[in-house]
Amino acid sequence: MVSPAFDPRALDRRLDALARQPFRARFQLRGRDLATARLKGPATLRWHAYDLIARRLAPALPHKDGRQTPYRGHPVFVAQHATATCCRSCLERWHGVPRGRELTRSEHVYVVDVVCRWIERGTAGRGFSGPDPCRADGDHEIS
Repeated sequence: MVSPAFDPRALDRRLDALARQPFRARFQLRGRDLATARLKGPATLRWHAYDLIARRLAPALPHKDGRQTPYRGHPVFVAQHATATCCRSCLERWHGVPRGRELTRSEHVYVVDVVCRWIERGTAGRGFSGPDPCRADGDHEIS
């Protein structure tokens, strides 16, 4: 189900669908998490997301899968719950990425794109430093 090509409209439609789910709709950036998003900015948050996904979600059998993502403490964690990228079960159910194998590079980048887009949408008009500079030229992958 995951497409290696970044399609912002399809991603926004998926985020809109997830936002209609009562559990997912509860998640918003507030307090320290919002302040962190404002302070760090989109490029730094993208690196944080890439690293956190690599350590907590990308392995074939993540440590404590299903409980590895805190509900607060970093904007990426909040975004993961809001976007159903918090564990391999949610990732399989909502995004079609199968469990039991390591994420491919394109799947890893897709998850980062989902998380970063949600953060971008959640901070729009709230003092965030604008669109992700990593995507300004259409390149969404991290080398």
